[in-house]
Amino acid sequence: MSATLSSHILDTHLGKPAADVAVTLHRVQDNGVATLLAHGTTNSDGRVTPDAWQFDTAIDSTEHQLNTGRYTITFDTQSYFDAQQLTAFYPQVVIDFVVNDASHYHVPLLLSAHGYSTYRGS
Repeated sequence: MSATLSSHILDTHLGKPAADVAVTLHRVQDNGVATLLAHGTTNSDGRVTPDAWQFDTAIDSTEHQLNTGRYTITFDTQSYFDAQQLTAFYPQVVIDFVVNDASHYHVPLLLSAHGYSTYRGS
């Protein structure tokens, strides 16, 4: 059995969800090497739902699961802020996290042009 993953970005500067943000998911091996697993884009509500991830077709279908281990989610904040005509201090946000079991993992991002915060959501 494998875990599921979702994410949500709230733009705290504009006070609304951050739509159309490119997001990538990498699996981090024990040696620290990160391998692209999937990508997605936030929807109009600023969310990447579990079924919205586009898994890399070069990866064996058995690898399209979130098993226990270390992962990173990378948010392309530069392109998002460019579209808003705002200068961003952080061109990308990388969140490093660990999957410990087969539950649902939700990784929210509270974002502004000059800061961000994250936590494990539900």
